[in-house]
Amino acid sequence: MSKILNRMNQLKIIGRDLWINSFGGSYWVPKFLRKKIYQIAGIITYSGNINPKCYFSSNKVKIGNDCYVNYFCYFDASDFITIADGTHIAMQCSFITSSHKIGGEERRAGSNTVAPIYIGKGVWIGANVTILPGVTIGDGCIIAAGAVVNKNCEANSLYAGVPAVKVKTLAS
Repeated sequence: MSKILNRMNQLKIIGRDLWINSFGGSYWVPKFLRKKIYQIAGIITYSGNINPKCYFSSNKVKIGNDCYVNYFCYFDASDFITIADGTHIAMQCSFITSSHKIGGEERRAGSNTVAPIYIGKGVWIGANVTILPGVTIGDGCIIAAGAVVNKNCEANSLYAGVPAVKVKTLAS
C-alpha cells in the first residue's frame, strides 16, 4: 500500500511540474495566462510580471503587487518565500529555502533543514543572486549581481559579494 501511495505522490509531483514549470513557464504561454496558471496552482501572484522559464518547486510562494521576475529564476519553496510589493528580480536568481546540517565524516550532508525567505518592499535583486534559507531582506535594498545572501540585510542598503556584505546605506 505504501508503494502505491508513494507512486501516486510521485505522479502528483510530476503533474504539478508539468503544469507549472513546463506549460506555465513556456515561452508560448502569454503573460495573462501564465499568471492564471500560477494562481490556479496556488502560487500567489498579484499585479506584475513573471517571465518564462522560472521554476517553482512548490506553491509556497507569494509575489506581491507590481513585482517583476525575470527569466530563469529558481524558487526552492520547501518553506515559504514571500516577495513584497514593488520588488524587481533580475535573471537567474535562486531562492533556496532548504539546506542540510553538517553531518559526520561518513556523510557530511546531514539532516535536512528548512527556513523561509522574506524579501521586503521595493527591493532590487541583480542577476545571478542566490538567497539562502532564513534570510530577510529589508525594504528598499539593492543586492548586487552575483551576490550570495546568507544573512539578513538592513533596509535601504546596498549588499554585494560572496558572502554578501553591506557596502553602503542608500538614501531614503
